[in-house]
Amino acid sequence: MSGPNDSPLVLILLGPPGSGKGTQAKMLESHLHLPHISTGDLLRDHIRRGTDLGKLAQTYMDKGNLVPDELILDMLFERVTSKDCEKGYILDGFPRTIPQAQALQQRLKNPVVINLDISDEKILERLTKRVTCETCGTPYHLTYSPPKQSMICDKCGGKLIQRPDDTEAVISKRLRVYQDQTAPLIAFYAKLNLLHTIDCSKDKQQVFQEILSLL
Repeated sequence: MSGPNDSPLVLILLGPPGSGKGTQAKMLESHLHLPHISTGDLLRDHIRRGTDLGKLAQTYMDKGNLVPDELILDMLFERVTSKDCEKGYILDGFPRTIPQAQALQQRLKNPVVINLDISDEKILERLTKRVTCETCGTPYHLTYSPPKQSMICDKCGGKLIQRPDDTEAVISKRLRVYQDQTAPLIAFYAKLNLLHTIDCSKDKQQVFQEILSLL
């Protein structure tokens, strides 16, 4: 399952919010036995442990600024030297920008880049109809996995609520940010002949099988 000459398999998942990157990353992690690395989790971990990188990142966040690419990349490259990354790892939601991708390419020669492609209309339908039980946290989808009783949790009878970031206005804004910042990565990786695009409007199991067949 590794790359040429048994080099580590580095898998990069691209796709807009709601494309199912996180779900696929978890399924791939357990199937391939490769760690799923989220730069957001790394950042929180460094801050919690009070490392030098974490303290430096905190100074930017305290001023309301974005943590610079170099710092995120330092955390990432430190993480991937761990023993559990020897055979490879899965990146979800990173890189987000062309400079991040360029810096990553200097370190990784042949990542497998998978673009989970889906229309904005489908994303809006997926995300605006997500609801969660405010008591036990069980997730539902009003179209695909609705509760038996309208807006009442099947498990505990709690009230189902929509998360504030699942409204149409917020999602539309997130999609615009994605198009501006992250969509250029698709062209970047296509130019390097590293990009594989998968239609992820299908069932998650189908998408998963398509990813596995690429590997």
